[in-house]
Amino acid sequence: MIAQSAKGLLNRVHDSVVFGRRVKVLSEALAAAIPEGGTVLDLGCGDGQVALGLMALRPDLAVEGVDVLRRKVTHIPVTLYDGVTLPFGDDSFDYVTIVDVLHHTDDPAAVLAEAGRVARRGVVIKDHLREGLLAGSTLRLMDWVGNRGHDVRLPYNYLDSDQWNATFARSGLVRESWTDRVGLYGAPLSWWFERRLHFVALLRPMGFQ
Repeated sequence: MIAQSAKGLLNRVHDSVVFGRRVKVLSEALAAAIPEGGTVLDLGCGDGQVALGLMALRPDLAVEGVDVLRRKVTHIPVTLYDGVTLPFGDDSFDYVTIVDVLHHTDDPAAVLAEAGRVARRGVVIKDHLREGLLAGSTLRLMDWVGNRGHDVRLPYNYLDSDQWNATFARSGLVRESWTDRVGLYGAPLSWWFERRLHFVALLRPMGFQ
């Protein structure tokens, strides 16, 4: 167990080097990936800073959050859920966003299927791609630095391209757009921690018109 002082130091270092740019870049990536206005559920929203940034860029979107834990300070309304069944009816939102959540789960397809159930138009995900030299080890390091200080569960469940495609098919969603050029890090960090290790994808329900 990391001592509280060590956790605080880890969080401060991560926030000063990465977090501010991360919120900005992810907000922009989501804004570009969501094609129409409407209501959005941010699944695994954390404190809601990315959702807040998204709404600043896209005033045609109204975002609320859902998470298994509620932070002491949140920037959007947050509903608690059990991590299995979202407490919303079918087609309750136009979109669901899932940012760096699926690799923390044991069954990403089940989480995606539940997101697809409550989303009328689509699901937008940002996650990791286990492709390239030492990709798994690099992703583990990034995850540990970014999340260990917050006691986030770390199963390190990273998928390669074929595994993601199989996961999308199992969840009943079809990939409409995909980019693995996200730009989360500036040089020189990008030389090792960017590469093709991150992606943003828009998934549509099968049969979406």
